[in-house]
Amino acid sequence: MRLMGMKVKMILPALTEAKSPLFRPIKYSLFPPLGLATLAAFLDDDDEVVLQDEHVETLDLNDEPDLVVIQVYITNASRAYRYADHYRARGAHVCLGGLHVTALPDEAAAHADSIFLGPGEDIWQEFLRDFRAGRPRERYSAPSRRSIHGIPPIRRDLIKRHLYLVPNSLVVSRGCPHRCDFCYKEAFFQGGNGFYTQRVDEALAEIERLPGKHLYFLDDHLFGDARFASMLFDGMKGMGRVWQSASTIQAVLKPNLLEKAVEAGLRSLFVGLESLSATNLRDHAKVQNLDRDYGKGIRRLHDCGVMINASFVFGMDDDGPDVFDRTVDWAVESSIETSTFHVMTPYPGTALYERMQREGRILHRDWDLYDTRHAVFRPARMSGEELERGYWHAYEKFYRWSHLFRGAMGHDAWPDRLRHLSYAAGWKKFEKLWHLLIRFKQVSLGLPLLEKSLDRFSAKRNGDFPGHLESPMDDSGAHRKPA
Repeated sequence: MRLMGMKVKMILPALTEAKSPLFRPIKYSLFPPLGLATLAAFLDDDDEVVLQDEHVETLDLNDEPDLVVIQVYITNASRAYRYADHYRARGAHVCLGGLHVTALPDEAAAHADSIFLGPGEDIWQEFLRDFRAGRPRERYSAPSRRSIHGIPPIRRDLIKRHLYLVPNSLVVSRGCPHRCDFCYKEAFFQGGNGFYTQRVDEALAEIERLPGKHLYFLDDHLFGDARFASMLFDGMKGMGRVWQSASTIQAVLKPNLLEKAVEAGLRSLFVGLESLSATNLRDHAKVQNLDRDYGKGIRRLHDCGVMINASFVFGMDDDGPDVFDRTVDWAVESSIETSTFHVMTPYPGTALYERMQREGRILHRDWDLYDTRHAVFRPARMSGEELERGYWHAYEKFYRWSHLFRGAMGHDAWPDRLRHLSYAAGWKKFEKLWHLLIRFKQVSLGLPLLEKSLDRFSAKRNGDFPGHLESPMDDSGAHRKPA
């Protein structure tokens, strides 16, 4: 083992679907592996580092690194373990970390020399000191109090930018302030602080490093700390960026913050609506959505010129076979630009998994199928087969041309109608073209079109916003279906 000038290999294994020779969806070529690139920044200048993302390239498994670091989440676990075993047999010291490792450490430990539990940047430096001293431990657990202040800049030189549609992704916070029972967050942060942010000046410095115009914040909830978000948006104003991110309907309905975000360049927001049923929201501790008027939130986003990507989960206990058509019809009538649908999946380590296990409803532990497309538990009001069929039906129905046109016509102005249609159609109706671009490593050609689609404002582009809301609450209750 070399103590100085190590050879380090970092790997993000792919999902099986992402490596299909027949068809590879664009969603697997969107973002580079920032977690590994962040850890690479802590290595010494004379260390030789290779970072490979199997979603966009073929792995070189014939090398002989000193240290191998593999990021594991549930649906790439089987591939991650195979690569770990391969490199251990070649004499490398193999480290595994990530969501799945933290949830099931004993399973992962059988394939690794060292495992990391919790956020990696909190324990990576300690491991490196031990490794260079020749005494690495088998397990490293993140401390209960964490911080990302002062971490070195991400090693973006290791990222093959041309292989991604959205190379300018970044994360300026960790975790989320909410505690939904189906979310990995609680297991991953292991009872410590589950939501914390960078310093604003550090976040702005990272943004300044990024070329081009488009940004994508991968934060679970960029608006989660209103004070941090407000200062960040103030600092971004005038940069000429257009960007996308994720937040909650609760944050959208708060006065002032959304307007600041739009002035800073926000053009599209991912929002976890999850369900139109208040019973489902209560059952899964999605309290930030309770008593929020979804329709008002969507209108508020559209009035500010922001498109919405709404996320829905099917298979909760209040869902019957009619949930798929009801949800899609509501989303189309609400002029939601894009929707992401999921089969409810009880991830190990979550409160949902523990409850389902107690109730005897977990069907198996084939992690390859825990992909939010397969029913891995017994639903309460329909069969697993009905749940899977309904999931695929929802996607097919929402993205029909007739429904794309219908949703687009729900906007008042033609520029917004055209933007809605071009963005939604570009995402789902040209998948064969995306596959060809991915196959010939030309996916970055789509970025100018994405930027153009995002920035097609109407009157809102110059700050012509509607008046601020007096209250985020709607007295008539949540989730009313439009007339």
